[in-house]
Amino acid sequence: MTDAPGNSPYSLRLSGVTKAFGSIPVIQDVDLDIRAGERHAVIGPNGAGKSTLFNLISGLFPLSGGDIRLHGRSIAGLSPHRINRLGLARSFQISNIFHRMSVFENLRIGVLARHGIRFGLFRPVDRMRRINDETDAILARVGLTARAHDLAGDLTYSEQRALEIGMTLTTGADVILLDEPTAGMSREETARAIDLIRTVSEGKTLLMVEHDMSVVFSLCDRVSVLVYGNILATDTPAAISANRAVQEAYLGEEADI
Repeated sequence: MTDAPGNSPYSLRLSGVTKAFGSIPVIQDVDLDIRAGERHAVIGPNGAGKSTLFNLISGLFPLSGGDIRLHGRSIAGLSPHRINRLGLARSFQISNIFHRMSVFENLRIGVLARHGIRFGLFRPVDRMRRINDETDAILARVGLTARAHDLAGDLTYSEQRALEIGMTLTTGADVILLDEPTAGMSREETARAIDLIRTVSEGKTLLMVEHDMSVVFSLCDRVSVLVYGNILATDTPAAISANRAVQEAYLGEEADI
């Protein structure tokens, strides 16, 4: 039975999701339910298909088979822009910001887009108090108020990742996808990133790809293990850690975390 749009207890439901590039299968008949309000991680070895799965959910890649539903509504075949408008936003494994614009301007672009406002000679953006106030609020949430007028390209790597998370917030989406948000960070930067992600995902649904198991165990309610394009197991972090099949396929010594 299919959930009616807007009435689903799941923010995301993947049913028989398949993706092949030519004759090469990458994602194979994946079923996955992401409950509304939960923080869920997808883990797996390199080449397991994690980023491909994210690209299917966010509309960057078309499905080869199956269906994806957002709040009970099928989003299969929709463009990334339309999916975003329906309440899903994502960050990328490689930082995706406007380096030659200020931090404030990077965020304000997203706020303007959400309100359907475009730049123009007869639209004095700096006087749009509501837009600027919303932008300031997001700056504060991601801890970048002091860097508001600096070029985004001058931020540290961890600050750029924080900015990208802020850009997902500008859309007002209630489902957030983060692709390896702490990759390349020091232990101290990772700790700050965990606190930031926990704060900004409060009351939202979070789906993340992450290699750092300490991040997964600190943040997530449930974990799915993707191996060779298949979901091997979905359970709590503790249960996943104790799962012998998961240990053999992926976690190895990390299973003791």
